[in-house]
Parts: sequence; structure tokens; C-alpha cells
Amino acid sequence: MINWFKSLPDQPVTKTKEEINQAYRYWRIHILIALYVGYSIYYFTRNSFKYVMPEMLKDLGWAVTDVGMLSTAFYFVYGTSRFVSGIMSDKANPRYFMGVGLILTGIINIFFGLSSSLVVFTCLWILNAFFQGWGWPPASKSLTVWYSRNERGFWWALCNTSHNVGGALIPLLAGGLTVHYGWRYGMFVPGVIAIVAGLFVCWRLRDRPASMGLPTVGEWRNDSLELEQERESKKMPMMQILVRYIITNKYIWLLSISYVLVYIVRIGLNDWTNLYLVREYGYDLVKANSALSWLEVGGFFGTIVAGWGSDILFKGNRTPMNIIFMVGIGVAAALLWIFPGFGYGLIAVCFFAIGFFIFGPQMLIGMAAAESAHKDAAGAATGFVGLFGYMGAALSGYPLALVIEGTGWNGFFITMIVSTLLSAILLLPLLKKKKMSA
Repeated sequence: MINWFKSLPDQPVTKTKEEINQAYRYWRIHILIALYVGYSIYYFTRNSFKYVMPEMLKDLGWAVTDVGMLSTAFYFVYGTSRFVSGIMSDKANPRYFMGVGLILTGIINIFFGLSSSLVVFTCLWILNAFFQGWGWPPASKSLTVWYSRNERGFWWALCNTSHNVGGALIPLLAGGLTVHYGWRYGMFVPGVIAIVAGLFVCWRLRDRPASMGLPTVGEWRNDSLELEQERESKKMPMMQILVRYIITNKYIWLLSISYVLVYIVRIGLNDWTNLYLVREYGYDLVKANSALSWLEVGGFFGTIVAGWGSDILFKGNRTPMNIIFMVGIGVAAALLWIFPGFGYGLIAVCFFAIGFFIFGPQMLIGMAAAESAHKDAAGAATGFVGLFGYMGAALSGYPLALVIEGTGWNGFFITMIVSTLLSAILLLPLLKKKKMSA
């Protein structure tokens, strides 16, 4: 079993040009499908809790701050796991690393639904957070080695919409199960789905092209920017890669600090606005969650536009699109806050706009980090900025709960808007970066 996790050794290229073309075309599609299914279901087992949360509060008599503490603990552990798992995944076979992690999160969700103790809930959710970190690093590694620089924005964005598909389906699934069968079934069913999906990922995902006797994607596509990164990424020990290309990389640090603010906004709006609609608008859980689903629908289209735009409009430079989208988030959140008398239709439009703009920076910053680091450290680079991102996510838990209880929803929305503007300002120095795509 341990050997399954090891990355396979390189195989000599012995195939004809036509065989190479056929293999690349076949596996790029199947790998993308496996990544898409796998990561969308990771969202089932990550977000199931938040969409049964209002009913759990009633059933178990918890306070909002109890939920906030649970959320903060999850994001601290998940952020740490993203970095540690990123380092591990760069040397691992992604098919088993990602698939087994998904199976384990499914099992934990099932046990979560069987419990009633806050202490047990906390232990299980922290364990879930650790294995949730096994999801994106192998996905970023696969996208980096199977898709080249001048096309990666679109394909990375397409794969990233798995967030939105999973995020749009889970509130409806968990909310519907909770209303009709109780909140525990809102944990059981996503857990079972995750186990099945994890087996599918283990079956269909594959390691690097070189392990299958194929040339690198830069050589196959003759992509000059990709070939440049491959040439600069000389083989060296992982610790040396971490120090030289990540820990002492000023571009990675700028991206990381900006990511803190991006995630305060992204997770804050995603985690708390269904409670906002329940308490301020009097919506029931299904209606509130259905409005929130429009955030994921908007994110689906916004992610594609962000990736495509950074490829075509800005020639692989991810920063201008990042700044444009951060400003858009602030405007959309301000509309939801300033006009509290909106009907359901306009509220759905606001959530669509928030989603359209919010998932662009979340995706682009991670991709820029991978492209600014060593070719063999895509998982570690995205994991490093992810560590900072989930520090921001942790701040959206208990600290943001205190903001809501102390200053009300006005304080919540002011925090969201200020964070978006600061994140855009932090990215301005990266506009001058020429070679890399930060």
C-alpha cells in the first residue's frame, strides 16, 4: 500500500509521434475528469457541516461561537495540511494520494453524523481537515505536468470549477436531507458518495507523463514559456527547492499575504451568508441555501473567464485579472449590504456576481504560485500559499463570529469590502513581474 503513494520512475520515450499524440489526448481528458469528479466531491465532505449547521444549532443547543470555534479549528488544520500534503504530493503518485484521502474524508463524515458531543465533533472535524488537505495539491501537480503554460489558465480554471459544482450541489443535497430526514443524514449521504468517488479517482487518475514513457508537456506542445520553466527547474533535493523557490521567493510571499485576505472574503461570505438570510430575511434553510447556490453558479462562469482572460488578454500574466476581480467582489458585496430590501431574485443576482468574481482570485493566485516556483514543486507552492489562505479562512470562523455578534451584519460586510480592497493593493507590485506569471 505504501508503494502506491510513491511517484513512478521515469520511463524512456519509445513511442512514435502519433502514439504520443494519441496518449496525450486520451489521458489529458480522462485525468481532467478524474480530478473534476474527485475535487467536487471533496467539497461534499468539506462543506456538508456548514449546510446542516442551522438545524444542528437548534437540535444540540449550540451557540454561534461554538460553530465558529469548530470552523476556525478546521481551517487552521486544513491550511497546515495543504502545505505538508503539497510537499508530500510532489513525490507521490496523485491517483492514490488524492483517492485515498477522499475515501477517508467520507468515512469521517459518516462518523460525524453518528455523534452528538462537541468534543467528538471537534476531533473528527480536525481529522477531516487533515485529509481534506490531500485533495488539491495532487490536482495542481497533475494540471502542471499535463497542461502547458500557454493553455493552463483555461484548463486550470475548468478544473477549478469543480469547486462550484460541488459547492452548488452540497447545499441543496445537505439542506434537503436535513429538512426531510434530519441533519445527520446530511452528513451520512455525502460520506457514502465520497467513498465511491475516491475509488473512481484511484482507478482513473495517472502519474506524470514521463512515468508513462511520454515526453514532457512543454516538449509535446513546444511551449516556450513551459520549456523555460522546465530548463530552470534543475533536479535538486526537496529542501533546497523549498528554500530557494518558495521560502525565499518574494513573489510567493506577496501572493501568500494577498491570499489571506482573499480567503477571509471567500470563506466569510460562503460560511455566514446563509445564516444572514435566515435571520435577517426570515428564509427557511432550503430557500437560504438555494440563494447561496447562485454564488457557486456565478463562480463556475467567473473562474472560466478569469483563466481564459489571463491566458488570452494578458498573455499568461495572472495579476491584472486578479485585481479586476477583487474590485468586483467588493462592489457585489456592497450591493448586498447597502440594499437590504432586495427580493429573492435580486439577492440571487448578488450572490451570482459575488461568486463570479470571488473564485477568480482564489484560482489565479494558486496557479501563479505554481508557475513562480520550481517545476517539481507545484504542490508545495500551491500548498504554501494555501496555508496562508486558510489562515484567512480560520479568521472567518470564530473571529468573524465575534464581529457579527459585536457589530452585527454591518461589521461583517465592512470587513468583507475592506479585505477585498487591501488584497488588490497588495497585488499591485506584481504587475511589474515579467518572466513569471504572478
